[in-house]
Amino acid sequence: MGHENIVIKGDELPIGEYSYEEYKDMATLFHNYPAPGLMLGGYMVEAARELMPEGVLYEVLAETPWCLPDAAQMLTPCTIGNGWLKVVNLGRYAVSLYDKNTGKGVRVSVNPKKLEAYDEFRTWLYKSKPKQEQDTPKLQRQIALAGASVCNIERITVTDAVLQKRTKGGIADCPVCGEPYPTMHGAICRACQGESPYVEPLTSRPGRELPDAVKAVPIEKAVGKRAMHDMTRIEPGKSKGPAFKKNHTFEVGDLCRLQRIGKNSVYVAEGDIGDEWVHKNDCAHNFAKAMCGENVVPQAEANEGKVELVSRVSGLLAVDARRLEAFNMVPGVMAACRKGFTLVKDGVGIAGTRAIPLYLSRKDFDGAMRILSEGPIFSVKPLRSAKAGVLITGNEVFHGLIQDRFEGIIEIKLASLGSEIAKTIFCPDDRKMIAAAAKKLVAEGCDLIITTAGLSVDPDDVTRLGLVDAGLKNVLHGMPILPGAMTLLGEIDGVQTLGVPACALFYKHTSMDLLLPRLLAGVDVDRRDLARMGNGGMCMNCNHCSFPKCPFGK
Repeated sequence: MGHENIVIKGDELPIGEYSYEEYKDMATLFHNYPAPGLMLGGYMVEAARELMPEGVLYEVLAETPWCLPDAAQMLTPCTIGNGWLKVVNLGRYAVSLYDKNTGKGVRVSVNPKKLEAYDEFRTWLYKSKPKQEQDTPKLQRQIALAGASVCNIERITVTDAVLQKRTKGGIADCPVCGEPYPTMHGAICRACQGESPYVEPLTSRPGRELPDAVKAVPIEKAVGKRAMHDMTRIEPGKSKGPAFKKNHTFEVGDLCRLQRIGKNSVYVAEGDIGDEWVHKNDCAHNFAKAMCGENVVPQAEANEGKVELVSRVSGLLAVDARRLEAFNMVPGVMAACRKGFTLVKDGVGIAGTRAIPLYLSRKDFDGAMRILSEGPIFSVKPLRSAKAGVLITGNEVFHGLIQDRFEGIIEIKLASLGSEIAKTIFCPDDRKMIAAAAKKLVAEGCDLIITTAGLSVDPDDVTRLGLVDAGLKNVLHGMPILPGAMTLLGEIDGVQTLGVPACALFYKHTSMDLLLPRLLAGVDVDRRDLARMGNGGMCMNCNHCSFPKCPFGK
């Protein structure tokens, strides 16, 4: 590594209680070689430690995974293993020591302006030469003479998130791979969620696909035997359904019908199936029952191995997407649904589930049910009938220079969702008047406030400021939806508030069409929800609009 050429002259700055040479030897044992970053890191850690109050229990935060964490592990009681050393890869060569109770501490970082006298040091920091072309002895010499003098040292306080003590929480066997893992990572372990570093998933271990008692026999030998599952007949363009239901006893007259649906052999049971296997109909029944939440029920018993889930009311479909994904990671099971946060009608199918094989192993069945034991995956939330207060802003409308069209647009959209306008107020672009009007709508009992325009960046756009003056809280302004990027969400005295940008006057469908159903269904919307809407949040502006049967908002 080039460290054999490092010449020790005796004038090198010590690193804490160690001479430069002693620390170099320690670094070689711990890190395999005294990397420049590790040598510099020693000076940085010691500079921070010297400023920590005596006797305080501290932890370390390294802002890079390169070398610096090893310096902390060599010179302090803090290690990655004991959890007292945290590595947050911000890409900055900086380290902090902080009181593990108060969060107050010291941060040491490299200051590039202080490297002017250390040319090789600067070359190394900025990687302006390939490693093999760097002068390692000179670099090590400059680090040894500079020490922490090339660093900024500042007082800091870390966030509550950094102070939070790490914990594994509960431990359970992963339903997919069967290995113990912390349940705080989700319904299945992180490896089975797709973060495995291995090319071939460990869950691909071979196993039996059928119970030993299940045998495939020619249809001629199946006479007198019972069908082990529904057998489907398809007439293209006409019908699809079971030609034979489970437990049907085959007769001689069935042989021709079996051949006509492409069956020359069938499964029959020749003995006891045993408890280590679960029939696909039983799987589907249990899966469906566990998946059903508020206002969702199984349509009927399993048909062709599948159970469909239907809505009992009209409303907004809510889907626990994380757990649905976890369920579908279990081998041999599936569930599919309509897109979450779409409107559904009473009695329509919203999801379906089944087991893929004829029999599912008890292990995989139990794993799937463990995921579902956390609660239902699907629910339908009915929309409340809101009494909306509409606040239309703009000098041009208030002074009669143009005719307002916003009220009619909002009225139609509300009516389609079972709500209505209770009161409309027109305001100029005046911050005080907008605030007063918003307060008036709340005082008069409106349970939803919709404002129009005045949300952009022009000096006259003061709608948002007026709403803030009226007490607007939990403000979300700007979102990844086109059209509708300037949309505003919040609440005034607990009343939901939706700010609709002027683009809704031109475009037939905007962010309002995506957000209004969520508000009426009582679904909380946060910044992360909005961020997710960016994928599919751009309207295609089709000549023949088919919304909501299109990708917009999906």
